[in-house]
Amino acid sequence: MTLLASTHPFWPLFLHVLGTMTLFGAVLAALVTAAAGLRRAAFASLLVALPAWVVALGAGHWLEHDEGLSGASPTWLQLGRNVLEPGVLVLLLALAAAWWWRSSGKQAAGRATAALAGIYLVLLTVAMLAMSGKWS
Repeated sequence: MTLLASTHPFWPLFLHVLGTMTLFGAVLAALVTAAAGLRRAAFASLLVALPAWVVALGAGHWLEHDEGLSGASPTWLQLGRNVLEPGVLVLLLALAAAWWWRSSGKQAAGRATAALAGIYLVLLTVAMLAMSGKWS
């Protein structure tokens, strides 16, 4: 059996955790750099967050399918899905605010970037706690 076999949960789990941790780190970096007034760094951090979100979502669905959890929806899985999927809207709004801040230099855009990154970071933290504790 190869490591890439669909019955082996290593790759989907590894990619999901890698994607979510990269997403969390990129959003945290965006929050810190936005609070520090570093426009380009905040924008770059949020750009890194987008492909991390794609990897986290895709690998999460792959893992859900391979583990046979598609029909069941425990609370921890539903909460994680409810944060990750619609959370991309908050991420895109933060990226748009960072782009506006980077191109205009307006402080309101910087505050919006930091606020949106902070909101998404709290949502990701709740999902991470739910997924690691397997809330029923």
